[in-house]
Amino acid sequence: IAQVAFLAVILVGAGELGLKKTSMFFLLWAAGFAARPYVPLGPALFTTYVAILDIALVLIVFRGDIRIR
Repeated sequence: IAQVAFLAVILVGAGELGLKKTSMFFLLWAAGFAARPYVPLGPALFTTYVAILDIALVLIVFRGDIRIR
């Protein structure tokens, strides 16, 4: 779910984020993906890492938290 949410928020917010910030988030994702084999429990923690990126993206793109009713 975190992977799909990451891509969805990137696609929705690409225009607002601009090329620089969009590239930065993709590079952060790629760095986490590349570091998985070198971090203890890396593959298990990667989903959490992407979820944290998702939270940061939502706060930036939507300028705050999303209300769930």
